[in-house]
Amino acid sequence: MKLKSGSATLAKETQSRRSLLRLFKRQPPRSAFTLMELLVVIAILAVLASLLFPALSSGKAAARRAQCVDHLRQLGLAAQMYWHDNDGETFRYVSGTTNGGRLYWFGWLKPGAEGRREFDAVPGALHPYLEERGVTLCPSLDYGSTLYKFKATDAASSFGYNRYLGRRQFNVAQLDHPTDIVLFADAAQINDFQAPASPERPLLEEFYYVDADDGAGYPNAHFRHQQQANAVFCDGHVERERPVPGSFDARLLTQNVGRLRPEILRLP
Repeated sequence: MKLKSGSATLAKETQSRRSLLRLFKRQPPRSAFTLMELLVVIAILAVLASLLFPALSSGKAAARRAQCVDHLRQLGLAAQMYWHDNDGETFRYVSGTTNGGRLYWFGWLKPGAEGRREFDAVPGALHPYLEERGVTLCPSLDYGSTLYKFKATDAASSFGYNRYLGRRQFNVAQLDHPTDIVLFADAAQINDFQAPASPERPLLEEFYYVDADDGAGYPNAHFRHQQQANAVFCDGHVERERPVPGSFDARLLTQNVGRLRPEILRLP
């Protein structure tokens, strides 16, 4: 009887150890997500992306707008230094011809096929006062768009000079309120008359002056910053301007090319 009792006790202890071993035995790790878990992860990532992408896009647009403002300020300062060195006389929009090309305020541009014209920024009126080449460019003008066509072999200027300041001899001392007159602004034009553009396929291009509607029929201010345009005034301050209502060029409405207010362009 004693032997039986001892055997039974030993059997129970062995069974208990086996039960404990089974209890604490680690399960082998799974090698992959289940389909349901994978779908949940994808859904979470999609929600996070939908929340983050607009914020990132808005942040990039704000950074481009700030860089554009900085470039316009530098152009405004360069113009003031030019005026100081030239007794207040403004520089011309076109100052002459040389080496088979024309001298514009932003540099030398040779005639030729669109996108193949030779360009040199060095002869530009403000070049001696600018520390870097990229100041005449706005990062918000999409030079890589399929709706854009180059005028020269490279980008020349994203900004337009106030045509009324540059079309004839004028002294800035004649301005009673320089805070009210635009010097440079975001500019562009919808071209439908020079290949590769056509009436059936109008394209966006650089444009180098801004003016009021004098009957030309081609608006030239570019409201590329959430339908607003940056402009530097003759006193050096920069403001964002809205378009004249109904002035957007119907040839390519999506590009937001319109007119600035005449009163901030025309001289007294």
